[in-house]
Amino acid sequence: MILALEFYRSPTRYLGARLAAGRLGGGVTGSVLPLRMAVREEPRVPADGWARVRPLLSGICGSDLATLSGRSSLYLSPLVSLPFVPGHEVVGELLDDVDGDGDGTAEGSAGSGRPLPRGTRVVLDPVLSCRPRGVAPCRWCAEGQTSRCDHVTVGRLAPGLQTGYCADTGGGWSRMLVAHRTQLHPVPDELDDTRALLAEPLACAVRAVRAARIAPGASVLIVGAGTIGALTLLAVRALTQAGDVVVVAKHERQRVLARALGATEVTDPRRAPRALRRTTGGFLLRPERGPEYLVGGADVALECTGGGGLPLALRSVRAGGRVVLSGLPTEPVDLTPVWYRELELVGSYASGRGRPDGAGAPATEDSDELPDVATALGLLAGAPLDGMSGPVYPLSRWREALDHAFAAGRLGTFKVAFDPTRD
Repeated sequence: MILALEFYRSPTRYLGARLAAGRLGGGVTGSVLPLRMAVREEPRVPADGWARVRPLLSGICGSDLATLSGRSSLYLSPLVSLPFVPGHEVVGELLDDVDGDGDGTAEGSAGSGRPLPRGTRVVLDPVLSCRPRGVAPCRWCAEGQTSRCDHVTVGRLAPGLQTGYCADTGGGWSRMLVAHRTQLHPVPDELDDTRALLAEPLACAVRAVRAARIAPGASVLIVGAGTIGALTLLAVRALTQAGDVVVVAKHERQRVLARALGATEVTDPRRAPRALRRTTGGFLLRPERGPEYLVGGADVALECTGGGGLPLALRSVRAGGRVVLSGLPTEPVDLTPVWYRELELVGSYASGRGRPDGAGAPATEDSDELPDVATALGLLAGAPLDGMSGPVYPLSRWREALDHAFAAGRLGTFKVAFDPTRD
């Protein structure tokens, strides 16, 4: 038996959390959420190639908060199985020896041909794609684009788009989960746990930046400077030859980090169109109702707030520009700019391997493209990210931890996490 936080079906609490989120602008107190401390059976190892993992740190992600507060779309409801243990941003320790795959397929993790001994520190690539489910690879998994897997509701596991949303695997907000070899990436010795915790969200940022197809010298707008926005800026500067990069940040500590990571200009949301006009040119227009917008603007925008910043992104790119939706959308939006300015609106979910379609050839069995998680691990060592992870709570203080996470930006915090070993 293990101690875990469990998300369970409760229409009353779901509606209560959703109403509270509406009144509090997205913030919710832990006492109204459909979450409880539970003593659960240990998740079973479903087949060869799986191992038990003891979470050392597990992050609280914006998508976790959207799910708990009832703000995520019901479109996702068939893609999860209840009750589940949340937590997909995981640094853990292997409790079992794991044999190497040795099959060389594109879906394998970095170095998947070599064994991982018990005690190895690992980070998790959480998508539960074809290989973990024990089914023949769909077209996307065969190309290494596991985030597009068509089989996340079938196979040997209950439905679940990721670890942390599947009833069978457990999640990071517990003392133990199970994971497939292809999900596991060994942590380099030079990375401590707090920095390694950023590998999964940085891998998502790497994929979003690859999807953005940023040309050399292109102007870039990043809307949002929380964890995902800051890591997206890191990936833009590390992986592209972008020109000016304007970052929209609401809070002072976010602005400080954005400057340290290479932003050309940092602005708050109210001044963003004028900042972009200075940087990129164009005309500033104000409709009879609604916020002002640019005719002109950035070549590419990446929306990293979870939907709230999408209107600003759409109103701030030039005609024919590209907008990448990186955060989980939680709010309706006026798509008139997409139509009138003939914009390209691109979604970017989770991480994969190699480049998404349109950004070079997709990965295949013969490709030397690294998984996005491996790329992220390589970027973390030298990046100026000290203090980005923290504070850390035991599971027993979960209400306090979630209250902190809901208010993270205002409190000057980026990544709030659980340490299940402290209970």
